[in-house]
Amino acid sequence: MKLILASTSPRRRELLSKLDYPFEIIPSNCEEITSSVVPTDIVCDLATLKAKEVFATHPDCVVIGCDTVVDFEGEIMGKPKDHADASRMLHALSGNTHYVHTGVCILSPVGEWLFCDSTKVVFRQLSDKEIKDYIDKGEADGKAGAYGIQDDSCFAARYEGDFDNVVGLPTYRVSKILDTIYKRC
Repeated sequence: MKLILASTSPRRRELLSKLDYPFEIIPSNCEEITSSVVPTDIVCDLATLKAKEVFATHPDCVVIGCDTVVDFEGEIMGKPKDHADASRMLHALSGNTHYVHTGVCILSPVGEWLFCDSTKVVFRQLSDKEIKDYIDKGEADGKAGAYGIQDDSCFAARYEGDFDNVVGLPTYRVSKILDTIYKRC
């Protein structure tokens, strides 16, 4: 069975490449709408929407859909709309603790899996100049919470949980599910 990642995220592509399963990228173009308000439910709903859209046209394949958000004191921080939004997010996260939630939906002819992985992240105190330089370099673009834990100018003082989850794909749990799927075939 062919493996499909329903995402154009270069970070997810890189993480999935580490698992030694050949895969193809077929991005979902679904409208990301959910009535859920709990962050862990939101990412699971959106991951499911993405996976189902691609699986509908590839029912003989294994499809992975994902969604990641930053959860700071009940505020859900997705990808910043612009530089001002990125600045607002990074200033809020500076010196504080937040959670990163990634919902993963894996659909295949032999079963369905849905889960959310959460990682606690503590930011060090950031200067206005650090935030401005980071944003000006384009580093905040397209990243939930306006940052990438894998970036050279990492703002995280520490984290508890799966590092790859913060990047956008909890590889340990995904690899266990893929092992299960491909052993059944």
